[in-house]
Amino acid sequence: MQTVNDATSLAAAIEAAQSTGKKIAFVPTMGALHAGHLSLISAARNHADFVVVSIFVNPLQFGVGEDFEKYPRTLDADIESLESVGANLLFAPTVDVMYPDGQPAPVTKFSGEIGTRYEGAARPGHFDGMLTVVARLFDLVKPDFAIFGAKDAQQLFLIRRMAKTDYPQLQIVSAPIVREPSGLALSSRNRYLDAASHQVAEQLSAAIRAGHATAQKPSIALESARAVMSQVPEAKLDYIALVDADTFETIPDSFKGRALMLIAAVVGTTRLIDNIEITF
Repeated sequence: MQTVNDATSLAAAIEAAQSTGKKIAFVPTMGALHAGHLSLISAARNHADFVVVSIFVNPLQFGVGEDFEKYPRTLDADIESLESVGANLLFAPTVDVMYPDGQPAPVTKFSGEIGTRYEGAARPGHFDGMLTVVARLFDLVKPDFAIFGAKDAQQLFLIRRMAKTDYPQLQIVSAPIVREPSGLALSSRNRYLDAASHQVAEQLSAAIRAGHATAQKPSIALESARAVMSQVPEAKLDYIALVDADTFETIPDSFKGRALMLIAAVVGTTRLIDNIEITF
């Protein structure tokens, strides 16, 4: 696997692959790779001949008081993991490469009203920063396919919407959530959980599974999920919500169709999110 750190080397590697007729699949990450990330690379290999992975901890995605400085950075281990699953190219840029005009870099993409809800309400500016860096990466990598995990449902929705407008030739691919045997969705932040907190965190997935199991109508599903979380007051519940999977709008109790149940909570000092698709 080749590793590059600057835009010129990246462009040369991409052009070399494209010159032999290879399609490019791209997996953007912030590193601290786990099995969920590696599943994205496996999905990428199903779509293209040449898989590019980026590792960049994006400062624009972190708000005041969030964990930018302590966000896990495990580049050597990440490289070993990427080599084990057959990634072709790692792009590991510095902030100066990503934002040539310097820090703080200006936000250039905006998530709109949807981006102020749920995770956007808890983390103001997060989605504008995320879209700005994803657009920058798309401009640099010029992929045919980009692979994102379904766990970050609101992120995925906003990226799809941006790509439809700004990158119409790019196919956004959603990869399924990878879970521990307990049901807890894999996350780089899970490493912050001690044994007791881990048991509490497992109740997020238990709650949305309960909602899925009682999906006669939205109000009943929400009541079931909230009942599970009421048993673990140690988890500071932010929200449990049901949204239309196609619009991310809150659904009425009369809704029929494909919805997403979203959940977010803080366990200890760690913010965790999860979701499950429910058809009413």
